[in-house]
Amino acid sequence: GLPAAAAVQATTEGLLLATFSADSYKSGERDCAPPEQLTVAVTSSGGSELEAALERGRILGECSNLARQLCNEPSNVLTPTVLAERAFALCDGSGLSIDILDEQRIAALHMGLLLGVARGSAEPPRVIVIRHDPPGAPASPVLGLVGKGVTFDTGGISIKPADGMERMKDDMAGGAAVICAMRAIALLKAPIRVIGVVPATENMPGGRAMKPGDVLTSANGKTVEIINTDAEGRLILGDALWYAQSLGATHLVDVATLTGASVVALGKAAAAIFGRPDGWVEVVRRTALAAGDRCWPMPLYDEYRDQLKSEIADMVNSGGRPAGACTAARFLQEFAAETPWVHLDIAGTAWAEEAKAWQPKGPTGVAVRTLAELAFVDPASFPRGLSD
Repeated sequence: GLPAAAAVQATTEGLLLATFSADSYKSGERDCAPPEQLTVAVTSSGGSELEAALERGRILGECSNLARQLCNEPSNVLTPTVLAERAFALCDGSGLSIDILDEQRIAALHMGLLLGVARGSAEPPRVIVIRHDPPGAPASPVLGLVGKGVTFDTGGISIKPADGMERMKDDMAGGAAVICAMRAIALLKAPIRVIGVVPATENMPGGRAMKPGDVLTSANGKTVEIINTDAEGRLILGDALWYAQSLGATHLVDVATLTGASVVALGKAAAAIFGRPDGWVEVVRRTALAAGDRCWPMPLYDEYRDQLKSEIADMVNSGGRPAGACTAARFLQEFAAETPWVHLDIAGTAWAEEAKAWQPKGPTGVAVRTLAELAFVDPASFPRGLSD
């Protein structure tokens, strides 16, 4: 069986995860109002170690539920501006520092991919930057967490079918995971420096929206020909990955509900994990497995980059249907440059269609615990570069 401390932590996490209910907007009595108090009785001796495990489980469970709450909010409530305000409130009193970039500051950084996606919406974009800088932390590594924050995704001009579009309010699940993981990292007093970056926008088919055939210029100077406006997540992540590195991140992990192709490949049983070097992918994979977030390694072959060739720009934003999850990840690799990087495609695991004891139907809070636990991995396990 599990060691006592691990069992206490897992039990506490599971109890809290089971309390989440998605019916907060019902006007009458709620079907599943959460309990006011939970009691965990421990019969094993262990004293302070078990108390610490219980507290760790409480923080991780509560932060996972906070991410679920964000994902459950309707998009007329949770605009990019409101997501930034919620992030600010979650950081308050935690020891984290937070900076919210408005449209003017985003433009000053030449984030043309994010601005291109945001152009079709009446809601202005935001970039949420959260820092954990513990006193005495080493200069390196600096973990950079990047989360997709599309608060509603219609697909833009390449519009999605109406069936199921209401679920596109959760296209910011990666951003919610980063925001809430940063809170957990601070409350648990992680020993390393961590930077969280969440680009937030809507993807709408407005009169100023980007169109197939447009060419956008990214913050790192690469030009992208738009083939499909519904391949918008990789665009905003490209600018955000560049920005995380410019802020000092030495090791990157991005989290996004990025492709339906990952769901075709893996269903809802696991997220797809990509990246390089292999050692960094393995560090993240093992951490995710221990945290209860299953993921499965997928390839980044050079042939996938060939699918992104453009006649008029550096690359296209969509390589078509074949290997869709792989070509999306290969697009992101262009913006990770020479920095160790992992991409988690959580399109299949961010929303539960069937209830389990610890998981009601609805948003899952996936990746919060993985990202938080990653900040406690021995820095000696972090690769020093792509050849390590």
